[in-house]
Amino acid sequence: MNSRGPVADSGRLGFGRAFRLLRPQEFAAVFSARRTSRGTRFVLHYKENGLPHPRLGLVIPKKLARTAVLRNAIKRQAREAFRLNRPGLPAFDLVLRLVQPVTLGEKSDWRVEIGELFGRFVTAGHKKPVADGREGNSA
Repeated sequence: MNSRGPVADSGRLGFGRAFRLLRPQEFAAVFSARRTSRGTRFVLHYKENGLPHPRLGLVIPKKLARTAVLRNAIKRQAREAFRLNRPGLPAFDLVLRLVQPVTLGEKSDWRVEIGELFGRFVTAGHKKPVADGREGNSA
């Protein structure tokens, strides 16, 4: 157990365990909230989490991304987009789910789409925690 907090675990913009959805119940809670942002290949599900930071979960089915190399590449790109957008993200649990088949040849396309989904979420006007602990608008 680390008492230094989630940011200290993996650096200022790391992706430590505190920033991940790990248990099936956490994923189920996000899916049951039924709040989404859609792209062509991906859907971003989200739900407020009551924590001081956002968390990310990934659902990349073998049926839609056939090889481990492809699934891992998608996960790397998603984690990087989350990591880079994290300072602007409100305290939500986010699940990025692949819904259309993809190939490595389309990497630049789905990489852009993942970045746009996170960017759209940041600018959508969701509540963002303010420094004193109260919630305010992200504008």
